[in-house]
Amino acid sequence: MSIETNFDPAFAAGLALREKQIQQNYRPLIGIHKWFARRPGTLFRNLLLSEFNGDEALASAYWRAHELRGVIADPFMGGGTTVFEANRLGLSVIGSDINPMAHWIVRQGLVGIDREAFRSAAQAVAASVDESIGNLYRTQCRQCRRLAHVKYFLWVKTESCPYCSAENDLFPGYLLAEAVRHPTNVVVCHACGHLNEYEHVPTRKRPAACVECRSDVYAEGPARRQHIECRQCRREFAFPQRPLLSRPPEHRMWAIEYHCEHCKPSHTGRFFKAPDGQDLARFTLGAKLLRESVDLPIPNDEIPNGDETARLHRWGYRRYREMFNDRQLLGLGLLLRRILAVPGPTEREALLTVFSDFLRYQNMLCRYDTYALKCQDIFSVHGFPVGLLQCENNVLGFPKVGAGGFRHFIEKYLRAKDYCTAPFETRVDAGRKRKIPVLGERIEARFASSAADTDEQRSAWLQAGPAGDVDLTGVRLDGVFTDPPYFDNVQYAELMDFCFVWLRLGLAADHPEFRVASTRHSGELTGNASMARGLEHFGKGLSQVFRHYAAALKPGAPFVFTYHHNDPFAYLPIVVAVLDAQLECLATLPAAAEMGASLHIAGTGSSVLDSVFVCRPMGGTRPVQFQDLLASVERDVAAMKAGGVRVTDGDCRCLMAGHTARLAINTLRQTWDVAAPIADKFLAARTVVNGLMASIDPAFISAAAQKQPRARPKGERGVAAASV
Repeated sequence: MSIETNFDPAFAAGLALREKQIQQNYRPLIGIHKWFARRPGTLFRNLLLSEFNGDEALASAYWRAHELRGVIADPFMGGGTTVFEANRLGLSVIGSDINPMAHWIVRQGLVGIDREAFRSAAQAVAASVDESIGNLYRTQCRQCRRLAHVKYFLWVKTESCPYCSAENDLFPGYLLAEAVRHPTNVVVCHACGHLNEYEHVPTRKRPAACVECRSDVYAEGPARRQHIECRQCRREFAFPQRPLLSRPPEHRMWAIEYHCEHCKPSHTGRFFKAPDGQDLARFTLGAKLLRESVDLPIPNDEIPNGDETARLHRWGYRRYREMFNDRQLLGLGLLLRRILAVPGPTEREALLTVFSDFLRYQNMLCRYDTYALKCQDIFSVHGFPVGLLQCENNVLGFPKVGAGGFRHFIEKYLRAKDYCTAPFETRVDAGRKRKIPVLGERIEARFASSAADTDEQRSAWLQAGPAGDVDLTGVRLDGVFTDPPYFDNVQYAELMDFCFVWLRLGLAADHPEFRVASTRHSGELTGNASMARGLEHFGKGLSQVFRHYAAALKPGAPFVFTYHHNDPFAYLPIVVAVLDAQLECLATLPAAAEMGASLHIAGTGSSVLDSVFVCRPMGGTRPVQFQDLLASVERDVAAMKAGGVRVTDGDCRCLMAGHTARLAINTLRQTWDVAAPIADKFLAARTVVNGLMASIDPAFISAAAQKQPRARPKGERGVAAASV
């Protein structure tokens, strides 16, 4: 039995959908550090068991412990899904990533740690910083007048009118909190700044009166499409207006959410207030302390040009430190200095990882969610969104209140390590979720001295650098399982540099991969206009990696990868790479891989599905069949619906693109010239894909998405989708 016949896409989809809803609950290991577009661990567990666990049905094999033997590789390990799932099953792994941050995150996931020593070190660090600057995160409660802990400071960007020099708040809207998780709607008065609470949301057509100054209060703000009417001279102007964008934007504090332990037992909802003079004075004091602390470890790196960083430049951000306000820089500098003084290297490096991760909640690009009433991290979308309203988080945080503080991330790291020691799965029975301990499995590796030194069970060889540079001499792989970049979907390096410039301050001395200026690399396989990396660069690099790893496969061993794009022509590099590696594509399987409600997917028409390509070296005993394209898509749609996926037109387009690529590979394999110029290879692949797409009725997509699958008889396995 093998993946082609044993994989149950409906079973796997049901698990993956639930995992992606709250991935940190199903796979707490990802709490080690943020990475982008992680594939579900449940999916890769299913794929690995399908290949290496004989003919036992996945529905039973999935829930028990395994001690598998063999060596698999992941040349694009990213956040480590393949590596972690394989290690947990007992397999040895060879993993690499060109981004040193990815390498570090995966390494931290596999490292064993003394939890008590780590917790003790973390508590000492937090206590030291709290003693120094804890007073900067206090405010006077409006009810009892005692000092209370601040959860969030809210800021608004300001801009000077070019005609009269009046300062204008760039409010896109005046609504602070919706009446969902708070009893009322909280709306700030544009005239006096008072926070008013109403049962309804006031509008310009139906305003309410401010209880403080009696001015009209409404939710609509003055800033629209980067234009605003000056509050004083009433002339409209565009923003940002800074000369030559030479400095970052100015901000004004306008609201605070706090937590009063004394009042909370008798209080309903959240605590909000407009900042008073003492709140502003505390911020001024923080800025003064920052100026006086000349030795704090704070990066001064310039933000280089890039596809994503161009947005930062348009707003005047020139250095990474400018993405933080003075109080944030003070707190982060003190925290990092204290971490660097921790004597134990394992605990110190774990704390540095926590510090790097929590930076995404400690900067002036974070926003406040008016519905959920919490801070949104900078990477809530896969980019650098420069909003007009900012949320400054409490740097340390306090237990069980709020999110995004250093103490919260310490607990998240500990939960991740607890999961490594005692992994579990989550099953839904009769609508109720149950955690199923998988006794006997764990996630922890013996780090090998080379790729060839991975014969011992659960060994790991991890390399920071191009996948093609991994020395596979003497290595015979039992399989390759990977999730390669999807050409231009995420600019991993541009985003991760935000954390890297800080983490490098603590790791460069002991880890050579942190001695570079940036995680960006000319060989990175993502499309990037600013670095002139196009589709052919992507295809050429992918081909080189596929050939390198395919050459190390044992006879008949699988080369499995996921891919995700609605445009069939984005699969041309895949077609070229598979054929150059002298692989044949034996199956394209459907898999749920994303959450439709994700901020970077919702409303875009993108698919939540991946195509899983199952390839093996040419000349094997398995027959390559040319099944009907439309029938394959219909079968996959039925499987996904049986697994609980609400299949959309975008999902159907993604599945069709995957099958089109499979058919193109198998059409071209007999006549493929590996030595031909890359442009000729792309032309040959494009010609075949064009021909396949021309034969498809455009109406088929919507019809396939709307078609209902047959009911599954009780006890029947999931629909097998061996689309070979």
